[in-house]
Amino acid sequence: MFKLSLSMTMRDWRAGELRFLLIALMIAVASLASVGFFTDRMRSGLNRDAHQLLGADLLVAADQPIKPEWRQEAEKRGFKTAETVVFPSMALAGEGDEAISRLVSLKAVSADYPLRGKLKLNKGETEVATDIVPQSGTVWVDPALLSALNLTVGQKIKLGELQLTVTQTIGTEPDRGAGFMNFAPRAMISLTDIPASKLIQNGSRVTYRLLMAGDTKLIAAFQKELQEKINSEKLKGVRLESLEAGRPEMRATLDRADQFLSLVSLLSAMLAAVAIAMAARRFMLRHLDACAMLRCLGLTQNQVMSMYLIEFLILGLLGSIAGVLLGYAGHYVLLEWLGKLVAKDLPDANFLPAVQGIATGLLLLVGFALPPILQLRNVPHNRVIRREQDAPKAMTLVTYACGLGMFVTLLLWQTADIKLGLMTAAGFLLGLLVFALVAWLGMFSLKRMRTLFAHSAWRFAITALQRRPGATIVQVVSLALGLMALLLLTVVRGDLITAWKKATPADAPNQFVINIQPDQKADIAKQLDAFGKPLLYPMIRGRLIALNDKPVTGESYVEDQAKRMVDREFNLSTMPDMPALNKITAGRWYDDSKATEAEASVEEGIAKTLKLKLGDKMTFDVAGQQVTSTITSLRKLDWGSMRVNFFVIINPKAMVDMPQTWITAFRLPETDKNFVNRFMRDFPNLTVVDVGAMIKQMQDVLDQVITAVEFLFLFTLASGVLVLYAALAGSQDVRMREAALLRALGATRKQLSQAQWIEFLLIGGLSGVLAASGASAIGWALARFSFNFEWTFSPLVWLAGLIVGATCAVVGGWLGLRNVLNQPPLQSLREA
Repeated sequence: MFKLSLSMTMRDWRAGELRFLLIALMIAVASLASVGFFTDRMRSGLNRDAHQLLGADLLVAADQPIKPEWRQEAEKRGFKTAETVVFPSMALAGEGDEAISRLVSLKAVSADYPLRGKLKLNKGETEVATDIVPQSGTVWVDPALLSALNLTVGQKIKLGELQLTVTQTIGTEPDRGAGFMNFAPRAMISLTDIPASKLIQNGSRVTYRLLMAGDTKLIAAFQKELQEKINSEKLKGVRLESLEAGRPEMRATLDRADQFLSLVSLLSAMLAAVAIAMAARRFMLRHLDACAMLRCLGLTQNQVMSMYLIEFLILGLLGSIAGVLLGYAGHYVLLEWLGKLVAKDLPDANFLPAVQGIATGLLLLVGFALPPILQLRNVPHNRVIRREQDAPKAMTLVTYACGLGMFVTLLLWQTADIKLGLMTAAGFLLGLLVFALVAWLGMFSLKRMRTLFAHSAWRFAITALQRRPGATIVQVVSLALGLMALLLLTVVRGDLITAWKKATPADAPNQFVINIQPDQKADIAKQLDAFGKPLLYPMIRGRLIALNDKPVTGESYVEDQAKRMVDREFNLSTMPDMPALNKITAGRWYDDSKATEAEASVEEGIAKTLKLKLGDKMTFDVAGQQVTSTITSLRKLDWGSMRVNFFVIINPKAMVDMPQTWITAFRLPETDKNFVNRFMRDFPNLTVVDVGAMIKQMQDVLDQVITAVEFLFLFTLASGVLVLYAALAGSQDVRMREAALLRALGATRKQLSQAQWIEFLLIGGLSGVLAASGASAIGWALARFSFNFEWTFSPLVWLAGLIVGATCAVVGGWLGLRNVLNQPPLQSLREA
């Protein structure tokens, strides 16, 4: 039986029966495999470097100096220890008007840093590992900082009160994390230089870390003890990170990216699966006569089924392997397009994505191609005599049920999330139904358009579309889904970014100044008068310790975002009047002159996260002093204004004795870029953040990610064209007979050719309009519910959809039907 099946496979291949099936299967597997290889290498790299992401086996991080007894206990147990202190600061180079300043991420390290992994320095074109750290009086920097400050190794930069000599440039920092998590360039100094720098003052955003390394079991035991102390003593802002945790926030980010990319590639796979099902249906119809002949020659139903099962198993393995190879090549394109967002030295991919790709190919084949083929076992012997007999339909419902089951199974397997998978399956099916309904209404309206033009080709095209409404609807829906995905990440993507930019006012501040001390307030306000007299706002660091007189900790919440908020200090403020561009959504703004107790206004987003409501009492610990305030209003903030905003504002009477620093924001003209350098020279303790530069960096990152995802949607578009081709090819035999009959009745080849072109243009045009409408609707939803800015519908989306849809339909139609008119009418009628 295997030999017979192999012979049939070669025969069908030479006849061209299997080529389209093979291409559709390859595209489906390639789209999934490219994402699989990419995420697998990213995950392998993260696991390989888990210890380097910490620089230790166990790490204690806090926003206050870590208890000395913890380090003493760690050393007593034989652990190696090291310390780091990280915070943003400004680096200054040059003198006078030639001085240049840049925001840096300053990191002070102890002598034993790092405990795991190696710090690497640039030596010419290579990186060399080192066992030392910067000595007192020196600084190591990223190469980008040298360029920004116009410096070379050996020159000096100023950090706070220190003049430090640049002695090395950093190549690789083991515990720095992913590149896109650190926008500011690194400057690394000795921990012993921190006191003299006078950079750490009240209100400074500092992260203190204690690194520990030792025996795995002993480390785990000590970690458990420390966690118990943190919980029992209710220590705020202290967290533990272990090798097993490996930066959980980064793992969660990778998991979400994995699911998103998998869902993107699944759209291609599902469209290709439709093409597979349609091609398999055509294969079954074209093999009815051959199957009947084999039954007459003595083959049993089981033998017929076994023969075709082996044939499709061979096809599935070959197509899946070819798709995996194509996906492996494609994931390198993903890596290249993502550029600086991913490391260049990722581990080699393992075999798991390849195995998953082959399994996916076979699963698609079983779900969408095998059910129609199984119907061949029911072909009767008398089919040889009565060729007009319809194909067996007993398995039709089972075919649809099996295909749908494979569709949902594939979603659940790829996403590894039942809820997400089922929601996606429901959304995909809903989109299919909506597009199908609109396409059906379009077919219905064509009845009145048949007499719109007197040209015979027009009437032939309208009649052909109405004669095969099911096939026409499938063609429209499949191409619309593929085009919608592409339009969403091309034209609509540009409109979203444009709207985002428009949401930021032209006079929005592009410089933020933080850490202003009370005795500096008057001098700084005077220097900033030339930039519109920006307001200075008090900023008070406080930790939320109770709600409605009940103690609250991160463990009081389930959501990660709420846990992080409670575990960190809040930036509180106090002012008599509500800030500009803030809007009260519930309650009333407090009247400080009449207030008899502390009252607070809370941003509505954080209120929702922490489940706060009007009348709740919030207790904050501010440098050892407690203040309890009642929530009297909820506010909506305009984050797009880029102005100073606060989550919690408390009336001034209640905060009069609280320690505070000040913050302000102003717009610096492009023509006065040296002002910040002069400003930082006069006030070296301040941190000035160039928000404009950060926004540009974020937009660059966004563009890179979207460009990489657009690569995946090339598979989607190809899948949509494949479905169109399959639908048209499936009706090729019927079209040949119709064309032959019409030509025998007097229709010319030119008239029939024109009718086909009109048919393709109508299908493509409707698909393009549907795709543009769907993409615009999604774009509006993103703008309305995610980005919170006004959305403007662009006619360009519909124009692009119409043109691209018609083009794809014409190309796919030409590929599928170019031979319809090439066969002589007499031959077609004889074969019929």
